[in-house]
Amino acid sequence: MPQQNMPVTGFDEMDLDPAVFSCLEKVGYTTPTPIQSLTIPHLLANKDLLGQARTGTGKTAAFALPLLSRIRLDIRRPQVLVLTPTRELAIQVAEAFTTYGQNLKGLGVLSVYGGQSYGIQLSQLKKGVHVVVGTPGRLMDHMKRNTLNFADLFCRVLDEADEMLRMGFIEDVEWILERTPKNVQTALFSATLPAPVRKIAGKHLTTPENIQVQPEAFETTAIRQQFWMAKGATKAHALVRILSAASFDGVIVFVKTKSSTLAVARNLEANGFKAEALNGDMAQSAREQTVSRLKNGRIDILVATDVAARGLDVDRISHVINYDMPGQVDPYIHRIGRTGRAGRTGEAILFTGRNERWMVRKIEKATRQPITEMHLPSPKAVNKKRIANFHDSISNTLESQDLDTFESLVASYAQTNGVPMAKVAAALARMAHGDTPLLMTAKKEDKTPVVSDKTIAASARPVKQTKKPASGKKTAFSEPVIPIIPTPLRPGMERYRIEVGESHGIKPKDIVGAIANEAGLESRHIKDINIQPQYSLVDLPEGMPGEIFRLLKRTWIRSRPMAISRCA
Repeated sequence: MPQQNMPVTGFDEMDLDPAVFSCLEKVGYTTPTPIQSLTIPHLLANKDLLGQARTGTGKTAAFALPLLSRIRLDIRRPQVLVLTPTRELAIQVAEAFTTYGQNLKGLGVLSVYGGQSYGIQLSQLKKGVHVVVGTPGRLMDHMKRNTLNFADLFCRVLDEADEMLRMGFIEDVEWILERTPKNVQTALFSATLPAPVRKIAGKHLTTPENIQVQPEAFETTAIRQQFWMAKGATKAHALVRILSAASFDGVIVFVKTKSSTLAVARNLEANGFKAEALNGDMAQSAREQTVSRLKNGRIDILVATDVAARGLDVDRISHVINYDMPGQVDPYIHRIGRTGRAGRTGEAILFTGRNERWMVRKIEKATRQPITEMHLPSPKAVNKKRIANFHDSISNTLESQDLDTFESLVASYAQTNGVPMAKVAAALARMAHGDTPLLMTAKKEDKTPVVSDKTIAASARPVKQTKKPASGKKTAFSEPVIPIIPTPLRPGMERYRIEVGESHGIKPKDIVGAIANEAGLESRHIKDINIQPQYSLVDLPEGMPGEIFRLLKRTWIRSRPMAISRCA
């Protein structure tokens, strides 16, 4: 039977390495969560383990703390291997190992994933690492290249195995498990246990301890859940209305498709919100920078797909909005679990159609919490909140900024031009606020700028060209060639066009960073960047491998697809 009711044991009663135990107070850990209390003793005892627990239960610490306690620092080769379904989760798990092992002198932790330069990963492997955390595809690449040595491996961890199954990685996971040492400890963690995951557990785990932790009531009682029934207004209008009237810190808006992340983010930006998109086609460096901007408050709203947001952990999330209805209950629970953490309350809002009411009832049953219907805030409520925000921004500036110079300039302007101070202040406020209307009127509310998903998807696609090269031969990848009047090329270089330009806010460093990170190309080999209003040109070394070319075609810069193509 799964173990669920074992008494909670304190960290001080566990046989953790003193250096690992000493870091717990620094990270604010006092009492283990149920999954930690149930799991850590078994992993310390070198037992195989099958753990069922949802995201947000402290699962990463449950396997990282005991495994760090068993690492031999004098052996600088991989001793722990963790497989994760996404790059974001790989980075997060690696960071957790580094944090929990901060007092282990010389500890080496490496995250390996597609989109990061092989050079960076190979350099760290050469120096020696103790823990490798990675996605299946990049791990397979390293294993095929013989750049990973698992001779000293003592534990394999499969994190979020059901998500690997959903994303189509289960065969890759099998391939990796078949080619790593068989006589080592194996731990598998999953929120659900569908048949293919149980099959892997039965094949690769030896008499495992079965741990099952059901969601505690507090996980959802801290979150107020509401749904909005789509009626006359579009979802885009509704989202603007809801956010305009809400008091929020950080927000994640979940959508189904990559193109929708752009459509929704641009609509929010057009209405004065600090929002950005996050999706799987963006360059890894751009994704990391976007998450960093959300964490440090430079943006407030992230519009993301489930896959891109997997493993995302940002403390300041106060609202989760399900713009598109998830197809199953589990993704919904994963989504809303990103708010209401650490003793704080959270808000979860679900947009639904009349034919989707059955899913609302299903979610209520699963979370054991009611989901109440909400109504769109009126223009009066929206304006009241906008005016309050406007007043707050004035008060904050008065309290925190030195205004002597500006006060003198404004007074001088008013006196010289005979303009009342209130008029000057109004002009300055208009300059600061921009062209977006501050107040909403009932007659004009439906004229709020909205960018549709179809419009964004169409604008994101590169224009197809049918002209062949002068030689009459097709390129190696049968890609359309765009005729450009060339400037002289350096010897050994080829010219490429990317569909991102000055009007999109692109800078040379953005192009260099995206190509260097995705292609593993040193920046000194990226030459003669020429940024035009709607596109840019860049010269790269001849003979680009097909794999890299296809990867760059899928890479995103500044929330737009690079859509790279060779120039004639």
